[in-house]
Amino acid sequence: MKELLLAFATYNHWAHKRITDAILAMDEHLHQQIVQNSFPNLYATVLHMWDAESAWWQRVKGHESIVVPSKSFNPTMKEAVNGLLSQSAQWREWLAELDEAPLHQPITYRNLKGDPFSQPLYEILHHVFNHGTYHRGQLVSIMRELGEDVIPQTDFIVWTRQHT
Repeated sequence: MKELLLAFATYNHWAHKRITDAILAMDEHLHQQIVQNSFPNLYATVLHMWDAESAWWQRVKGHESIVVPSKSFNPTMKEAVNGLLSQSAQWREWLAELDEAPLHQPITYRNLKGDPFSQPLYEILHHVFNHGTYHRGQLVSIMRELGEDVIPQTDFIVWTRQHT
């Protein structure tokens, strides 16, 4: 289990880096360009990704109250990207040091609405990495809608071909 989750954590960071490097290479005004998607633009999508990974990190670490980055300050796109990349690296580094047994232990937490839940750590980690994949797909769609034609591949299989 740990080996697979560590691979997902490493892949998650790699894929975040590839897609955000491409976004930062775009004309800055496109970061805020309104589109038809789950979030109104590239910036809001990246910020949501960072907010979510940060919130899950805090839950897993047992924080009573969750500090959502976008509620604390108004970052630039570069700051939001750096926050997301820093958080995804933290998952990878932490998992590398974690033993197998804690992955099966329940984590008790509250969602942002205050509803209580308890689930094994491995389920939460799988959700975090799957969530990143989902929103990277949205970023690709937004980039295409904005006319970008240089979009990196971020598929898990592409990562495995390069790293295993």
